[in-house]
Amino acid sequence: MTQIFDFSAGDSPLLISVPHDGRHIPDDIANRMTDTGRAMPDTDWHVTELYSFATSIGASLISANLSRYVVDLNRSADDEILYPGQLATGLCPQHSFAGAALYREGAFDAAEQSQRVEHYWQPYHAKIREVLELNRERHGIALLWDAHSIPSVVPRLFAGQLPELNLGSFASTSCGADIESRVADVAHASGRSTVVNGRFKGGYITRHYGDPGSNLHALQLEIAQRAYMNEATGLLDARKTERLRADLNDMLRAFLSIRPAAAIAG
Repeated sequence: MTQIFDFSAGDSPLLISVPHDGRHIPDDIANRMTDTGRAMPDTDWHVTELYSFATSIGASLISANLSRYVVDLNRSADDEILYPGQLATGLCPQHSFAGAALYREGAFDAAEQSQRVEHYWQPYHAKIREVLELNRERHGIALLWDAHSIPSVVPRLFAGQLPELNLGSFASTSCGADIESRVADVAHASGRSTVVNGRFKGGYITRHYGDPGSNLHALQLEIAQRAYMNEATGLLDARKTERLRADLNDMLRAFLSIRPAAAIAG
């Protein structure tokens, strides 16, 4: 049986979450899927590998093994819409970003969706809560970095080409504005096209766990896949990956330079 997620513990306040790089679909679900569903085109390809260096700076790392098509870990358990007025991809998606059907027929009912939440969604979020609480207890502060990637062009989701680095803090509510600014300055200094709280403002994980007033700061980074891979072949580009890892290292170190507010930390 495939583990729901992999986890490695660090010794710093930082937890990196990778909810969308999973490739496993249980047989009972895969057998009902179309070829598109089984191909999982909307995977955040190679993001776990991209952040593999992060353990060397003391970060904990949690990465999902189940495909986002089984259940989207960056959506609320009640499937609340993240971006009103825009296309919603859903807690248990039935269509790809491009609009292709993921199931041959019938899809699934509410009872099955609830089972997926119980079996796959809840354990991932229970681990996030556990690590954040432990980090805050140990360090006086907990930092959460939600790591994502997406094709550079997805016409049904956004117009034109996405900037390379897309930071989200849900309008500075999941992370202190000064902290957000510090990380964004490093991103801009990389020379890459960068936006803060643009099309991707942070999904459920960022919005739900970020609580700056309680010394819990959460940021989401959505990376346009051209920054580290060949989007036509799906393969990592070694030169691009090495350069991007250096930029991510700088951004994460800026995030880690945060100190807890004295009133909370005691």
